[in-house]
Amino acid sequence: MGLGKQKDLWYGGKNNPVLTPAPYLLNLIPIMIGKKKILITRNYPAAGMDLLKKEPFQLTFWEKERPMTPDELAAQAENHDALLCTLTDRIDKPFLDRCSHLEIISQFAVGYDNIDIPEATHKKIPVGFTPDAMSEATADIAFGLMIATARKFFFLHKTILNKEWGYFNPTSHLGFEPKHKTLGVFGLGRIGVKMAERCKAAYDMTILYHNRTRNALAEKQLGARYVSFDRLLEESDILSVHCALTPETRQIFDARAFRKMKPSAVFINTARGPIHHEPDLIEALQHKELWGAGLDVTDPEPMAPDNPLLSMENVCVLPHAGSGTMEARDRMSVLAAENIIMFYKTGRVSHIVNPEVLTG
Repeated sequence: MGLGKQKDLWYGGKNNPVLTPAPYLLNLIPIMIGKKKILITRNYPAAGMDLLKKEPFQLTFWEKERPMTPDELAAQAENHDALLCTLTDRIDKPFLDRCSHLEIISQFAVGYDNIDIPEATHKKIPVGFTPDAMSEATADIAFGLMIATARKFFFLHKTILNKEWGYFNPTSHLGFEPKHKTLGVFGLGRIGVKMAERCKAAYDMTILYHNRTRNALAEKQLGARYVSFDRLLEESDILSVHCALTPETRQIFDARAFRKMKPSAVFINTARGPIHHEPDLIEALQHKELWGAGLDVTDPEPMAPDNPLLSMENVCVLPHAGSGTMEARDRMSVLAAENIIMFYKTGRVSHIVNPEVLTG
């Protein structure tokens, strides 16, 4: 039975709602760690893996370049106590039914839409994740995509590769300047705020946002103005998506939404591909209902090489590279490892999606 499930051996209190080990268990912690087998699904950065290696865990690394198939993942996890996984690993109900013995799942990502959180919670399995580790890196990608789309970087680069760099033409392939434009942020959380800070500082942009809840700090520091979803669509020159993928946000940017946007607007998505309806986005761009789009996420992933978006002059697409810096990936690796280490040492998880598993 997992540590998170042995509540008779752990205690909390009015001022300590997170369970901690009973004093008589402290001497047993090294023994408990030493018995634990951790399955690590990819070649994660050494910064975090070295932390796990310093503890007396039994570590199993999946060493192939490709991710495990669902059957391979379940077969491997059946013989382990904990799982360190990422977005490409499908942790759905069939997997959790087969591996309900798992004591903790630690996700190498800020998102966790690959994990059936309600089912994991039902089975009393804590799920850790790595928030804020990639906020700077992802905001850089969003900011970069805004500039790259506004100035048609990707298309102009292709003209060189295709030997189409000809005579100077004063009116061909012109972009626009973001200065003093209006940025609309859908999801003004950690990454959305970082994007807004960049746009405000670099281009003195007006900041609009739509959230489930108001962000008073951003309103004070950035002059951000809360608006309805429809007004966000109607008034934004650049609309940047930074929300989580939920049933409510899935394909919220569809044909209706794109028709409400300015024909001069740019749509940026660095959150999750299914937040926008890709065929509707293609049609909106083809019919010039939008000026352009910058995407770090697509639906599906990977994107097919013959996707029409890849040949459009005003579109820039990246292969989900938002967290792709050495600094961000190291921080993610450390946080994912620390979630597991802290759980087995203290019964707590530093960054947890479903805290009720440990506190309920």
